[in-house]
Amino acid sequence: MMAIPAFTLARRLRAGETVFSGWCSLPYPIVAETLGREGFATVTLEAQHGLWDMSALLTGVAAVRQAGAAPVVRVPVGDFAMVSRVLDFGAEGIIAPMINTAADARAFAAAAKYPPIGERSWGPHRATTLAGLPDPSVYLREANDHVITLAMIETRAALDNLDAIVDTLGIDGLFLGPSDLSIALSDGKTLDPLSNDVERELDRIVAAAQRANKIPGGYCHSAERAIALARRGMRFLAVMSDVALLRAGTAAAMKVLKGS
Repeated sequence: MMAIPAFTLARRLRAGETVFSGWCSLPYPIVAETLGREGFATVTLEAQHGLWDMSALLTGVAAVRQAGAAPVVRVPVGDFAMVSRVLDFGAEGIIAPMINTAADARAFAAAAKYPPIGERSWGPHRATTLAGLPDPSVYLREANDHVITLAMIETRAALDNLDAIVDTLGIDGLFLGPSDLSIALSDGKTLDPLSNDVERELDRIVAAAQRANKIPGGYCHSAERAIALARRGMRFLAVMSDVALLRAGTAAAMKVLKGS
């Protein structure tokens, strides 16, 4: 039994649950907290293309936890130093973009996992505080099981190396990046996350993860898409974004106002 009850994401995923995540690009902890309070089991702080800096991530992770949700962070490409830092802040999961080779996967896992799996350096003082752990040795003993690592699959190279990536020790799952994958598969001609090429590879990604007993996941532009992908076997699904939700809510209100 895992001994950090405040960490919920790994436990839910390993119990076979489908987990829906809010997606937060705006660097405001109260926005991330609101997504959690409105019902998302986890909230992903988007530090690759979003506006989060380290100071905001520190407070954002705590805000998500305060809302009763599990904090996840998508880090910038190749920024494995950020992986260990946001885990020290209390993140329960990391999404790493552009994991194209087994070497990329090993570098990611090394930053996220303690020995003997990886090489993560010790210093989770904020994480243990947020988790209510007076004995830090509990975190050391359990963190490798509690921290979820999701390798983004979004290039031809990643597809070519799919099995090697998913079989890497310390990688817990695969995460479809549909927009970048659509660009890669069309040789830069098309941005279409729902293209036939992406649809075909989606099932391949799910199958590879399931074969390795790992977690298949992906980004979804709508709640309807998230439900559809859950039915196809994905179990960690990021849904829309704070910006998209804000625009949709504003558009719906304006439609009423303009029609009055």
